[in-house]
Amino acid sequence: MAKQGGSGREAELAFARMATRFLEAPGVTEGTGFGSNQGLRVAGRIFAFISKGRLVVKLPAGRVDELVDSGVASRFDAGKGRPMKEWASVPAAQRRRWSRLTTESLEFVGWGG
Repeated sequence: MAKQGGSGREAELAFARMATRFLEAPGVTEGTGFGSNQGLRVAGRIFAFISKGRLVVKLPAGRVDELVDSGVASRFDAGKGRPMKEWASVPAAQRRRWSRLTTESLEFVGWGG
């Protein structure tokens, strides 16, 4: 499993900076989901948010498998004891990948998922 790394507050600030850029894209709005106060939506559907100092993004199940297998992410569990197939949880230690993964998520949810 990928390590969390970094404080939750640092991760929230990093997400907020990144989110500012995504909010310039057509149809992207701020929104909450899965108990998170910071998130991004497109066409009303959540595609990225911050939870416990980790970026959570919706991606195709196969892509989530790749990220988990490579140690970049773990499967997101919304607190029900069952990891979700299409949601990847990416630690702050992998912050350099956040923007690219959020772009992938936007494309998946907004235009193809």
